[in-house]
Amino acid sequence: MTPGTQLHDLTALEQAAAVRAREASPTELVEHALRRIEALDPGLGAFLTVTPERALTAARRAEQRLRHGGDLPPLLGVPTAIKDLNNTAGVRTTFGSALFADNVATVDDHVVTALAAAGTISVGKTNTPEFGFPCYTDNVLVGPARCPWDRTRLAGGSSGGAAVAVAAGMLPFAQGSDGGGSIRIPAGINGLFGIKPSRGRVSNAPLGGDVTGFGTNGPIARSVRDAAAMLDAMAGPVPGDATWAPPPPPGETFLGYADRPVGRLRIGRHLESPMPGVSLEPEVRAAFDDASRLLEDLGHDVEDVPGGLLGPEVLAAFERAWTLSATLLPVPAERVGELRPLTRELRARGLALSAQSAMEALTALRLFSRRFIQATRSFDVLLAPVATMTPRPLGWFDADGDGTADFERQKRYAAFTAVFNVTGQPAASVPLHWTAEGLPVGTMLVGRPADEATLIALSAQLEVARPWAGRHPAGWD
Repeated sequence: MTPGTQLHDLTALEQAAAVRAREASPTELVEHALRRIEALDPGLGAFLTVTPERALTAARRAEQRLRHGGDLPPLLGVPTAIKDLNNTAGVRTTFGSALFADNVATVDDHVVTALAAAGTISVGKTNTPEFGFPCYTDNVLVGPARCPWDRTRLAGGSSGGAAVAVAAGMLPFAQGSDGGGSIRIPAGINGLFGIKPSRGRVSNAPLGGDVTGFGTNGPIARSVRDAAAMLDAMAGPVPGDATWAPPPPPGETFLGYADRPVGRLRIGRHLESPMPGVSLEPEVRAAFDDASRLLEDLGHDVEDVPGGLLGPEVLAAFERAWTLSATLLPVPAERVGELRPLTRELRARGLALSAQSAMEALTALRLFSRRFIQATRSFDVLLAPVATMTPRPLGWFDADGDGTADFERQKRYAAFTAVFNVTGQPAASVPLHWTAEGLPVGTMLVGRPADEATLIALSAQLEVARPWAGRHPAGWD
């Protein structure tokens, strides 16, 4: 560590290296993270639950492993946190809902076990909206997750708490999940790098059914290399998973791809949305065009993707499938009135679907996925906006308490991300642009199915060409 460097200035991989070099202990890293959370979180809303005693116990165990030597996990002693949609045994797990305010999970989700096996130490559960449905983060338990770059604005969702914790320097990286943009939107809003992996890359076991196949776990980080390292820790199937993404070749890692030249790529500019009448705010369009120019300057071939790939039937099928997932919520009938208006609206729509309508929607989306992937197969990567607007003010989506209007606003705001949950392709948000007001605007890169490798290598090239690691919101020091 160089003189004057604070622990939160270090990347996750630098923290792991400092632990191995005995320059910082796991306890020091965890205590530093906990102090940052105590100081910053009351004004930001990154956490639903903080677990200091549990984290410090894990840090002491990590130090014992370090003293004993031998093979050590790659991220030993590095603090992180788990999104509160994911079960963590023995820890309050609310799913962002007042109905589960006192719920304590009895089992770990696979991703929790995998991250612990890699040596990371969870310091708590990050803020998320009720059951993860909105593209913003707010709930009645702790209120909204606020963008550290402008605390009058929402941090995005549904992994908003995870993104805030990383952007504010409480943590070097954090786990998120993405069923319609929930990693990419908060990463884009908060000036971070986030990956939605391919369908089947990270298991949703043991309890995640996800009948639509839209959702997956993934990393949010300040650097591409940190995100790749977390993806290495998460990746892999569990027997019984419906979908398995092919692993990297033997001896290869996602982190390794972040250090590898990417070569010349054919990149398609994708500006078509299934949401009719959508337009981009000028700053969002500027970010998209700026990214296009940067890719050309780096020697890539950039051209427009032909239109006509997304008809109104895609949006209609997606809406039915999205509401279908709300029917599986473990909510007693007598307590439905306690749900937030949006959740009630989605649940009611889903319960009104016939079995035939639900199956028709899921089938239509599978057929669309094949057509879209075939139609864009000549491109190595697609370039698209993350959101149509800059970060929204607090209350912008739901202040009127109307679940239907809330959903319509979200559809117009997050008009590009969900397509790639449907197709299952890997997609990332890259922070290449800041507005004149100092707000980050992410841009989305989309890879071919199961090709996180190219996506990571290209993102790393962009990070070198236009470094963002030194950009921090107020309060960093």
